[in-house]
Amino acid sequence: MEQRKHWWNGKWGRLARRDVYLRADADQWFVEQRAGGAEGMSRFYEYDSEDDAYEAVRALLTGPDEWRPLDGNTI
Repeated sequence: MEQRKHWWNGKWGRLARRDVYLRADADQWFVEQRAGGAEGMSRFYEYDSEDDAYEAVRALLTGPDEWRPLDGNTI
């Protein structure tokens, strides 16, 4: 599995930090929504197309947080 992109909400601390990851494996796309840093709780979503995965990422990045790409890319 290859990690394609990673965003975080710019907040430090286990209670405030949120991350969103976009990963690909062959023809499958995966989105991980993590709350609480490296040891936090995650939700995983699987998609058949890159477009569907990006649509899910856009939805997860909406809201009051100032999401920052950690890989130098933007959505």
